Amino acid sequence: MTAGAQPARGTRDFLPDDIRRREHVVRVVRDVYEQYGFEPLETPAFENIETLLGKYGDEGNKLIFKILRRGEHEGTGEADLALRYDLTVPLARVVAQYQNELPRFFKRYQIQPVWRADRPARGRFREFYQCDIDAIGTTSLMVEAELLAAVSDVLSKLGFEDFTIRLNDRRVLTALLDGFGIASAQHADTLVGIDKMDKIGTDGVQRELVARGVDEGAIRACINFFGAFPSGLDARSEALAMLTARVGSDAARPLTDLVVLTDSTSAGRRLLIDPSLARGLSYYTGAIMEIAVPDLAGSLGGGGRYDNLIGMFLGRNVPACGFSLGLERIVVVMTERGMFPARVSRGAVDVMVVFMTDDLRTDALALAAELRTQHLRVEVFPEAARKLEKPLKYASARQVPVVAMVGEDERTRGQVTVRDLQTRQQESPARAVAATRIAEIVRLVPADGSADVAGAPAS
Repeated sequence: MTAGAQPARGTRDFLPDDIRRREHVVRVVRDVYEQYGFEPLETPAFENIETLLGKYGDEGNKLIFKILRRGEHEGTGEADLALRYDLTVPLARVVAQYQNELPRFFKRYQIQPVWRADRPARGRFREFYQCDIDAIGTTSLMVEAELLAAVSDVLSKLGFEDFTIRLNDRRVLTALLDGFGIASAQHADTLVGIDKMDKIGTDGVQRELVARGVDEGAIRACINFFGAFPSGLDARSEALAMLTARVGSDAARPLTDLVVLTDSTSAGRRLLIDPSLARGLSYYTGAIMEIAVPDLAGSLGGGGRYDNLIGMFLGRNVPACGFSLGLERIVVVMTERGMFPARVSRGAVDVMVVFMTDDLRTDALALAAELRTQHLRVEVFPEAARKLEKPLKYASARQVPVVAMVGEDERTRGQVTVRDLQTRQQESPARAVAATRIAEIVRLVPADGSADVAGAPAS
């Protein structure tokens, strides 16, 4: 393959099987988000550069894809636009722009691509989709509890059983850093370093923070506390008690209250208190959370409360909280684990119509049209098949479960020959009822152990 035939590094082409898997995940995400009352929103792929700069911290600013000025400014190296880095900052801009048109409590979901000038790795790309939900207009912890329940429901419906939700609070982190003797001016740098602990380890974090000028004694105290902290889903009470003793009840109360609220939802048994969770973005102000699975370095998604971000555009603060699931990482893990239902991988066609001579082309098209009224996905083999070997081989390669054949003998008898390619059984229903009978056969084809297959009307 020549270099010119490859997509840009950190991006991918999506072939039909890839798209079917992605659309399966998106359908589940969208259905669950709408069950929780979130409404759809879309924003442009690029924003004015000043909209994005200064919202993600120094580390985030370096990863923004900038778009150079055009026309008379070409060649100056100046940028006035930038590709969308996430979906949260564009949402904040939308809320500021349409403040008089949106409800007081605005709940939106958004499933669109974002771009980051990051170093590509397994499950990490420069162009990727995020599946966001956000609730605007209230400081109530009910928002966090429902966000956690929604993303927990999404992952459960997709078949994940081993995920945990790491939970922390920026106010707890601030109190911890103050207690360790880290100056407030160094909090941002310290949080960036702590956020990398699962990637570069404690030694790597220590080296990075020392290089940033943070006191070594304070760093050791911080890392030792995190290392001794009780872990595990069954250690929540002990973890909350240890945090409360360290930072005081006022700082720990929001986190404690959120755990109590979440216990009544599907997310309750997934929560893992993790005081080292920092989430590097600078706009978080309260609860922060991430989804972790055992065989993935990094997370399937994350989020938190950001009560000050919208104020950067509006001039007054508006409380907000959100969560983002990473579509690419979910698809990568599900593919590697073989988690997709058979109907998703089976193919795009339920029935292939085959005609034996050119005189039967109109008969084939008419039958295909009737089959589509049965909510089936139908392909007509484009060439007359005087021998069945070629169309049957093609149907098998496309994973088509049923072939309907129209020949001179069938037309004379007023029938259609139908072959189930999985069972090798064949029958010849009357032409008048052929579409109905073929639909019945397709819906009986096993898919992931049940009779629910692609092409069957949604129940």
